[in-house]
Amino acid sequence: MASKAERTTKYIIETVAPIFNKHGYVGTSMSHLTEATGLTKGAIYGNFENKEALALAAFDYNRQILLEKIDHVLNSEEKAISKIQALIAFHKQYDVFTIELGGCPILNTGVDAQHNNNLLAAANKETIREIEGKIALVLENGANNGELRLSVPPLQFAKQLYTMIQGAIALFTMTQDRKYLANTMAYLSHLVNREFN
Repeated sequence: MASKAERTTKYIIETVAPIFNKHGYVGTSMSHLTEATGLTKGAIYGNFENKEALALAAFDYNRQILLEKIDHVLNSEEKAISKIQALIAFHKQYDVFTIELGGCPILNTGVDAQHNNNLLAAANKETIREIEGKIALVLENGANNGELRLSVPPLQFAKQLYTMIQGAIALFTMTQDRKYLANTMAYLSHLVNREFN
């Protein structure tokens, strides 16, 4: 059973994760954090060394939710092409999935931390590499099983696919026009069918 300190730490992370994601590292003030948690500054920093440590914990919390969802989506199908199509379909509704997270943790944290927080930026880059690696592994296994043919190495295709997905997420985020998600995912679905068959 978790101790009171562990429960408090967990509560703080879960409460502030969407706030950091929405407002960014610099844009999140102590008053945002104390108001959301109902705790004093001292109580919050009694559980975390500083704002940077709290921001990293918040990003890791959102990151784990996203990675678990991607794993679930990729493992929900048997064949490689079906796995990739399921990933594309998930991103068509990505805005709905990320509402509780405060938006896309990859996009929001990546842009915000780029010149403000090196540790957070590094954690974000590692998460991107991890997602691209998951996609590449599906493609590599599919090619090895004779399910699909690739004209480029699996990681190269995975990087291009994820680049287009994140581009759609970025434009949706900036414009709030869902067509960027819907149209891009429809195109990617067509592209995957054409490339892999």
